[in-house]
Amino acid sequence: MISGKIIIITAPSGSGKTTLVKRLLSACPQLAFSVSACTRNPRPGELHGVDYYFHTEQDFKKLIEQNAFVEWEMVYTGKYYGTLRSELERIWTNNCHPLVDIDVKGALAIHDAFPETSLSLFIKAPSLDVLRQRLYKRGTETDHSLEERVTKAEYELTFADEFDKVIVNDDLETATQELVTIVNNYLRN
Repeated sequence: MISGKIIIITAPSGSGKTTLVKRLLSACPQLAFSVSACTRNPRPGELHGVDYYFHTEQDFKKLIEQNAFVEWEMVYTGKYYGTLRSELERIWTNNCHPLVDIDVKGALAIHDAFPETSLSLFIKAPSLDVLRQRLYKRGTETDHSLEERVTKAEYELTFADEFDKVIVNDDLETATQELVTIVNNYLRN
């Protein structure tokens, strides 16, 4: 297997990860977004190989048997997500470093698989109250789903110390600069 450095980013929902990942990709052209595989159906406008690699559950299970994944997880019953080895190799072959935007368990699994060549970053909001406010302001959550996300965030925060660096996204510009600096320093070494 071809290999190189990997940047792994995770965060509880509402921490601003998606915005920070987009800013990091713009600031660091040597990074390429690692497209995950999944078994869910594409949403309107999503494309196979761009947003996700969409697979049937049967095909996904075959890929598991073939050891095609660096990590995978059944997130919901019958809904699998994973990081394909071939995706990382595709990015390395193009002389870039994969940026993996993933859930906490997947992030730790990839870091365990590539302990010497990966940088794991945990993004968090300054507090659970701020996170709750951000999720509420999105306007996409019911009271029940908002509390589910906050409860999940509390659980995910217990893993923060297992990551190489933790970035508190209190101010977007400051968090962006910190993230870009950390990643550039890692890639230079």
